[in-house]
Amino acid sequence: MFREMRRKKQRLPENENEKILKNGKTGILAVQGDDGYPYTVPVNYVYENKKIYFHCAMTGHKIDAIKRSDKVSFCVIDKDDINENKLATNYRSVIVFGRARIMDKETEKEDVYRALQAFGYKYIADHKAVDANIEEEWAPVACVEIRVEHCTGKEGLYLMRERGH
Repeated sequence: MFREMRRKKQRLPENENEKILKNGKTGILAVQGDDGYPYTVPVNYVYENKKIYFHCAMTGHKIDAIKRSDKVSFCVIDKDDINENKLATNYRSVIVFGRARIMDKETEKEDVYRALQAFGYKYIADHKAVDANIEEEWAPVACVEIRVEHCTGKEGLYLMRERGH
C-alpha cells in the first residue's frame, strides 16, 4: 500500500523515528485542499502512543480538508544543514502517513482534555497556566488526532556515514 523507500540504507530505525517525532516542535501537515490542490501547513504538535495531536480553530482550511478526506501526511525535520564541503545537505526527517480525525469534545471530553494538556505541557513549563488556558479556550478549539499508519525516517548520506553506517 505504501511505497518502499528507494534508498533503504539511509532509512532510520523505528526508535530514531519515534525520538524525532517526540522531540520535534513543528511538523508540516499535508492534506487534500480545495479543488484537489495539496495544502501544507506548519503546526505545533505532540506525539504520544503512535498518534499525533494538534489543535486549531473549529473552522478553516485544515478542518474543511480533514472533513473531506481523512488521509494526511505529516513531516518533521530534525536536521537541515548545508554541508558546503560536499555540496550536500545533512538532513534527518520523518514522514508519517495516517488518518486524521477531529476529536469530539462532547463524547471524548477527557481524551481531548488530556491531548490538549500533553500538547501544552510539551511547550510550556507552567502547567497551571496551560490548564487555565485550556479552560479559557475550550469552546473555540478543535483537537485533531492523526493515527499513524506508516512512518519512515531518513538521513542524508554524510550523516549516515558519520554515524558509522
